[in-house]
Amino acid sequence: MNIQHFLLFFSVFLAGCSKPSEKIVVATAANVQYVMKEIKAAFEKESGKEIDIVVGSSGKLTTQIREGAPFDVFVSADTKYPQEIFKNGGSAEKPKIYALGSVVLWSKNIPEAELNIDILTDDKVKKIAIPNPETAPYGEAAIQVLKSKNLFGKIEKKLVFGESIAQTAQYITSGNVEAGFNALSIVLSPEMKGQGHYIILDSTDYKPIEQAAILLNHSAESPKKETSEQFYNFLYSQKAKAIFQKYGYK
Repeated sequence: MNIQHFLLFFSVFLAGCSKPSEKIVVATAANVQYVMKEIKAAFEKESGKEIDIVVGSSGKLTTQIREGAPFDVFVSADTKYPQEIFKNGGSAEKPKIYALGSVVLWSKNIPEAELNIDILTDDKVKKIAIPNPETAPYGEAAIQVLKSKNLFGKIEKKLVFGESIAQTAQYITSGNVEAGFNALSIVLSPEMKGQGHYIILDSTDYKPIEQAAILLNHSAESPKKETSEQFYNFLYSQKAKAIFQKYGYK
């Protein structure tokens, strides 16, 4: 056996003997991405274990989970998608609500004193950003707000759909649109704080945004099981609750 063959054999041997990774992957709805950075740091400090965060719209993450993505915990922006996963056998436990979200109307240039839902019909507002309601619960809530105010038909042609709440935030903060709908947690994040003006919309104009998480089956029979359960439980701890409240969640 020459040296190249020996090194290849030895590396394969070591890989076979190495301990499987216990690092878990947390699929995270885009509106939770900034708060999740703090929760990740708090959890890793307390537990000594590391986690990876994958961010996307709740609908797209659900599709990836359905197609076998190796996620261990799913932190959604609603209850519908985690419930769907549970019903289809993707988890042994029912999802649990961890927070209630709030919708804001946000603009880079319109002053807060002038910012209101009716201004969207003004000719100076040519484009309005909204998360895709097909995959993003906050987009669905925004449509409910517009319909409750009888404005949807009047401004429908102005709507610009973002793939997620994160992309919608980019449209707003770049000034590519005059106004847009987003999550309170995004505008309160250190990354976005002070970028433009916003108002919190009346929560009676849309269905409560009950955000739930679910422990996925992917880690059930692996070394990740203990860490996955530990992180899932941490989401409902007082430490995590305080972080959620800091970002405007109820």
